[in-house]
Amino acid sequence: MHLGHSYKQHPPTGAFDAIVIGSGIGGLVSAAVLSRFGKKRVLVLERHYRLGGFTHTFTRPGYEWDVGVHYIGQVGERGALRALFDKLSDGRIKWAPLPDVYDRVELGSRGYDFVSGTGRFIETMGKAFPNERDAIAKYVDLVKKTSRHSSTFFMSRSLPSIVSAVTSPFITRGFAELASRTTRDVLIELTKNEELVAVLTGQYGDYGLPPARSSFAMHAALVSHYLGGAFYPVGGASVFAEGIAPLIEAGGGRLAVSAEVSSIILEHGIAVGVRLADGSEQRAPLVISDAGVANTFGRLVPEASRPASWTKALTTVPPSSSYLCLYLGFKATDAELGLTGTNLWLYPDEKHDENVARFEADPEAPFPMVYLSFPSAKDPDFQRRFPGRATVDVITMAKWEWFSKWQGTRWHKRGEDYDAFKQRFTERLLEVVFKRLPQLRGRVDVAELSTPLTAEHFASHPRGELYGIDHTPARYELPLRAKTPIPGLMLTGADLATCGVAGG
Repeated sequence: MHLGHSYKQHPPTGAFDAIVIGSGIGGLVSAAVLSRFGKKRVLVLERHYRLGGFTHTFTRPGYEWDVGVHYIGQVGERGALRALFDKLSDGRIKWAPLPDVYDRVELGSRGYDFVSGTGRFIETMGKAFPNERDAIAKYVDLVKKTSRHSSTFFMSRSLPSIVSAVTSPFITRGFAELASRTTRDVLIELTKNEELVAVLTGQYGDYGLPPARSSFAMHAALVSHYLGGAFYPVGGASVFAEGIAPLIEAGGGRLAVSAEVSSIILEHGIAVGVRLADGSEQRAPLVISDAGVANTFGRLVPEASRPASWTKALTTVPPSSSYLCLYLGFKATDAELGLTGTNLWLYPDEKHDENVARFEADPEAPFPMVYLSFPSAKDPDFQRRFPGRATVDVITMAKWEWFSKWQGTRWHKRGEDYDAFKQRFTERLLEVVFKRLPQLRGRVDVAELSTPLTAEHFASHPRGELYGIDHTPARYELPLRAKTPIPGLMLTGADLATCGVAGG
């Protein structure tokens, strides 16, 4: 199902109350909220030919894959996000629970299950580490406490600047203290068991930083998000756009694809619209950017008008990790292949930080982490749409510098050396898959690898980053807020809170 209209073939006309740059989950939800609560005509501009940002899907004959939504928490019957999605999609988005063991972390040959429910999580981890039961209970309590404090922290960023400046030191103190520390520093105070630390941080790929680099605030938000279990959208990730778009259009709004914004138009220091790559302009009294902070203030806002305090602060936090994703398709069902919806996190051993550093220094080094997701097994509607087929996503980290020499080349026309470089990664990732799931060897029908250049091309992420700006302790000291110093320009999306659908 293709949503939106080609900007070139059907250019939007008339007056708009707001313009949203980008149709990621932050852009879609912002546009939908505006449409439902006052700003009736909202224009959403998406540079890709499909809506959804990292919530979109792509297809090949007989197959479909998600590109960023692998699971989501807090959407059960009483989940914090459930009511929001129900409201903004009029109940069109449905959810299927993942298996009770939603994540399995494997350190070499040793495996550990992440199970649904806080009490059961503590019990299961306690059985695996019987001498660490007190540490595990204290860890979970600290995770939940930090996550609760985070809501106050992000709320403070929506307050007027003067009010926030006065109240923030008091209402965000508990959060700020832990946000300023790394995940490893916090955990090593709870336990000296390196194996346990490695297991408890075994989902670090969900935010792209190993324990000694990531802020404990991000780690706590992620872990807390899934303690109640994990879910997958019925019909695949594209249902986010399919469910939310009708609300935007019902208010007279438009969703335009293949609509690349080249700059934000400022007049007398006020944002009044946008200029597109074809030279055309669209105007509105409110511009909301879901293009990411780096894009917004590094490319879209004219250099002379970029707020000095923000641009200087942003230099202290680098872009997040780039990544490789191998999309696999099989002419067999998940049941026939013995695949379930449990995500697999595969690590060579417990030394996460050392393994990442070694791989960053040498792309031929062993992968520090390989994540396996099974979208066809998670989606109860997949067999109806693609009978007799199954899909697997295989993800690992990457560095932009390995691919930057091909920047500026055309998609699918980057040259033989690029294709050979990709093929080497493809073969190595396949060997990891076959070692863990030997029943898949010889049965791959489709194998297609995306690189950081793919994210740069389709999502306009300058360095192919997956998670916006990095989730280091320094990130939480940035002065980022929805309301920017430029009148008429606001921000939305994951850079304001945390990565992922919930943060966006």
